[in-house]
Amino acid sequence: MVIVKRALLSCHDKTGLDVLAKALAALGVELVASDGTAEFLAKQGLRVKRVEEFTGVSEQLDGRVKTLHPKIHGGILARRDDAAHVKAVGAGGLIDLVVVNLYPFERTARQPGCSLEEAVEQIDIGGVALLRAAAKNCAHVAAVCQPQQYATVAEVLQRGNGQLPASMSRQLAQAVFRLTSAYDAAVASYLSAGEVSDAREGLPPEEATITLRRRQPLRYGENPHQRGAWYVPAPEAAWGVGTLTQLQGKELSYNNLLDLDAALRCLLEFDGPACVIIKHHVPCGLAGASTMEQAYARAYACDPESAFGGVIGCNRPIEAAMAASLTAQFVELIMAPSVGSDAAETFRRKPNVRVVTLEWPARAPAAIEWRHLLGSWLAQEPDAAPVATEVLRVATTRAPTTTEREDLLFAWKAAKHAASNAIVIAQDGATVGIGQGQPSRVGSVRLALEKAASRSRHAVAASDGFFPFPDGVELLAQAGITAVIQPGGSIRDAEVVEAANRANVAMVVTGIRHFRH
Repeated sequence: MVIVKRALLSCHDKTGLDVLAKALAALGVELVASDGTAEFLAKQGLRVKRVEEFTGVSEQLDGRVKTLHPKIHGGILARRDDAAHVKAVGAGGLIDLVVVNLYPFERTARQPGCSLEEAVEQIDIGGVALLRAAAKNCAHVAAVCQPQQYATVAEVLQRGNGQLPASMSRQLAQAVFRLTSAYDAAVASYLSAGEVSDAREGLPPEEATITLRRRQPLRYGENPHQRGAWYVPAPEAAWGVGTLTQLQGKELSYNNLLDLDAALRCLLEFDGPACVIIKHHVPCGLAGASTMEQAYARAYACDPESAFGGVIGCNRPIEAAMAASLTAQFVELIMAPSVGSDAAETFRRKPNVRVVTLEWPARAPAAIEWRHLLGSWLAQEPDAAPVATEVLRVATTRAPTTTEREDLLFAWKAAKHAASNAIVIAQDGATVGIGQGQPSRVGSVRLALEKAASRSRHAVAASDGFFPFPDGVELLAQAGITAVIQPGGSIRDAEVVEAANRANVAMVVTGIRHFRH
């Protein structure tokens, strides 16, 4: 149990502080505060002792040193069950409650034109030290680090006549160390921005900290028996899916967010109007066109059966005609940069359909990608290697036509976002068959051809990895495929190219693989 008789308050953000301070004063708690906070409390009609009165030392270095004093830290760190500690500090020096919020470093550093000097001035030293000291001694001292905690703390203190349960003090201490850890990580990230972590090897950093805040709990994870939650960086640092605004529909699920991420990653590959349909985190239809309505119709036509209950991503605003097309089928979720008022009215007739908008990024940033393993983590650079038509190496006797080249590049982008092993069949800027996630590449070929059926004639195909045997190319040729794009690199490349030549299939090699596991 923490018995609060004296509180130290030092807050940059004064939001809600008056409510907590008045509750403390009503309980007879002595208030000690740093200059700015003391002025604020005095204006509320509260009696308050300034830090320099408490320590007997004026602040120094333009305010950089004010709470970094042995009397303050001794009063916080003293154990109440240790007579020597209490004697050293004296009963008049004990501090039982520390209320601190930190300088807004992240907010300042992200302001346009913020200089290094301006950002560094917002690195809090004394506040972090106060909070860590109080949190360390949480058996005897309570630490309050965020304004949203004030009302709860005030209520519990009033109910307990100035006492806080030990369990609550421990929870407050946990919040402190999460906050200070995130704060330090933000500073480290800012100071290292734009630097290569290992200049000699160009590797991801030797040590890394990922700082996230819970945006919202989810009903469950991938399955109902798994708990789940959605996290983002600090709100001012959010981008992509983290900027999502839900306009209508049922609560977002864990799987919805995975599918949204897959849709956004895919759509960022395209400059013109494009639509992708995602099912279980992989595309089942993707198309570009001159209008969004055409793009959606062509994406849906790739695999109508799999599109049932899918997530639909559009890289252009949705207007009324597009909304009518989308709601003609069963769809789980619709994503776009924006939704017109007439389209929103159409969507409202299907209240269960989730409709979301994003602050559409110009491109994905070159940030390290992380993946969690049991007991460890993996890190990699994003798969951002570009392939342009002029750098493709023609491996066969026949070179692809201009139209085939355009379709090959489209299919190659689609294959990048399908699950490996991936085979994508495309024609006129739209997928007509996708085979993915099969243990063998020829298995993915068969699946893609099954989806495409007669549409494979005069179409092209992309393979995210090399063909280990000629059989995949032979099956594609028999179905009418006229051109193929693949990375190359198999010990049987010569046999694969020979099979393509026999069938008069043009083949280009990228030298780049696009596995996605």
